[in-house]
Amino acid sequence: MHAIRLHTFGPAENLTHEQVEDPLPGPGQLRIAVAAAGVHLLDTALREGIQGPLPEPPSLPTIPGREVAGTVESLGEGVAGLWLGKRVVAHLGFALGVPRGSSSSGGGYAELAVTDVDRVHEIPENLDFAQAVAMIGTGRTALGILQFTELGPDSVAVIPAAAGGIGTLLVQYARNAGATVIGLAGGPHKTAQVRANGADLAVDYTDPAWPDKVRAYLGGRPATVVFDGVGGDVAREAVALLGPGGRHLVFGWSAEGIRDGSAYLVDGVSEQVLGPAMMRRTGGPDPMRTLELRALTEAAAGRLAPAVQRFPLADAAAAHHALETRATSGKVVLEP
Repeated sequence: MHAIRLHTFGPAENLTHEQVEDPLPGPGQLRIAVAAAGVHLLDTALREGIQGPLPEPPSLPTIPGREVAGTVESLGEGVAGLWLGKRVVAHLGFALGVPRGSSSSGGGYAELAVTDVDRVHEIPENLDFAQAVAMIGTGRTALGILQFTELGPDSVAVIPAAAGGIGTLLVQYARNAGATVIGLAGGPHKTAQVRANGADLAVDYTDPAWPDKVRAYLGGRPATVVFDGVGGDVAREAVALLGPGGRHLVFGWSAEGIRDGSAYLVDGVSEQVLGPAMMRRTGGPDPMRTLELRALTEAAAGRLAPAVQRFPLADAAAAHHALETRATSGKVVLEP
């Protein structure tokens, strides 16, 4: 098969498109002919070997990638034959990288991927492979974040990076709940997307006067919640829009690089909602799978529609570079 491999930590150009041996499904596993693989900003940090609030960097060489969708084409021992030929999507876990000929999980940037059968979801008929990958990745995260607040007609939600994968879904959810939705994005192309996605106001955060435009639109009404995956100056300005009792839900720091904390966090207002906090809030024996199922259900019902930006698998380096320079809209997906 062809796959993207990383031999040395460093820039996006270190990702190479190579021929490697096919991974083999072990007992309780199945092999997927990959049609779409999810790409995360976190992947770019792992590619550079960055540590901190992240899993440990993988051993090298490695095949990156944690989420795939495709068709089951091979079964390991003990897996029911009914899975063969099914359209499926799966989160492969944080065991990034598949040694050549190995049956271990991980390695989504490839034409074939192996995973445990209990990680797999059958894809609803009305979703394509890229949409399914988006929903078990960004969709799962968006629904996890939304557990930390209740939105309704009295809510004013400010959403930085509203043209991104998570931001797109947050805008839709908040709109469906009747909230006033303020979407922030960089540049006229992205603000047009945010407006078309249903935001009441779409504002270009590269304009220094953007907070004044928001205040003028709201007419003195304060924001009640900021959904923040950006950090930096945009986050500081957004937090200043909150009224008493307002909440700042933090799930990323794309403006400042991935890090463990930031000066824009405010005691009593800011809450970091990824990781253990989200899993505790979800509850149950398998919180991640619960959120994945919720996300797929919302998309299948038409209540949430992920935005997807597609790159050929061979162009994984270009996909990483676009993510790092904030030149993408929606969920980034590689297609073999």
